[in-house]
Amino acid sequence: MTFGARMLKTGISVTLALYIATWLHLPSPVIAAVAAIFAMQPSIYRSWKYLTDQLQTNTLGAILAVLGGSLFSNEPIAVGLVCILVIMICLRLKMGKTIGVTLVTVVVIMEASGQWEFALNRFVLILIGILSAFVINIVVYPPKPKVQYEKQIHDTFDQLSLLLRTAISDEIKENVFRNEKRELEDTINKLADKFKLMEEDQKQLKTPKFSESRQLVVYKQMLKTLRKGYEVLDTVEQHYFQAVRSPELNNEFDQHLEKLTKFHEHIMLKFDNKLKPNLDEAEQFEAENDQFLRRMLDRYAEQREGVLRLSIVSAEMYEYGHQLERLNRLADHSQAVSDK
Repeated sequence: MTFGARMLKTGISVTLALYIATWLHLPSPVIAAVAAIFAMQPSIYRSWKYLTDQLQTNTLGAILAVLGGSLFSNEPIAVGLVCILVIMICLRLKMGKTIGVTLVTVVVIMEASGQWEFALNRFVLILIGILSAFVINIVVYPPKPKVQYEKQIHDTFDQLSLLLRTAISDEIKENVFRNEKRELEDTINKLADKFKLMEEDQKQLKTPKFSESRQLVVYKQMLKTLRKGYEVLDTVEQHYFQAVRSPELNNEFDQHLEKLTKFHEHIMLKFDNKLKPNLDEAEQFEAENDQFLRRMLDRYAEQREGVLRLSIVSAEMYEYGHQLERLNRLADHSQAVSDK
């Protein structure tokens, strides 16, 4: 884990919550700090949703804690039963992320045997912590998932490019390949999480413009293409080297992987407005991708040994090329729109 804006904002929100609680002369300000820690979210939409969900579940939890404390005092078994009830309700309402802070509210209120003034005091402290985190998340280094996503896309492609260009040639050390491949998988999964944040912000916070919806389609295809490239690597590792191959076949697979990687690189440069749309290159790539699959099918018809494994690898490479063709069309269309 590296130090980032979210860690900094968590510290600031805790400080703000403690200052506000102290300024209002509220006892046990540490509860506000705990609420602020839980409330820091990776996007504005999730911060807003967390705030609204916490208002509902904490209100409900405080009421149940007051009733439970009034009826059963602060008996440990009563506290446990009320906590179980609150967890069940939060899960039923699909607000599982609010359980932690809500249980803090329940426990501290039942500690005082359900006294209303004490309950109100604790509820206000929780609210101060949540609001502090919400305000800081918006004001201080507000989340910019699009900027982060674009940078991560380029970094991920650099990782993928290295592995694709050395997968068949077997130049890279085996342990290095596996470590880099595992790291690439983790990076792609993080990209998928980042895409989900962008999608939530765009669809939930406001009515998206057509240009924003189109950009989201582009980002989704970028992610899909990277994932398909990773699947090629995975298939090569599982099937390619276990099949019987000639030096000529190795060379043909290696050359086609190089073409796939180079075309992917050119598409990324188009999105950076560094390359012009090139219809000739696109048409040539589509033809070569189709010809590659046909050549492999013809070759497999002539030999029996290792055909199944090599056909799986060929199919994955062809599908990667197909996703690149789709991404290239989006790149050309985006440039045409931006040039108007």
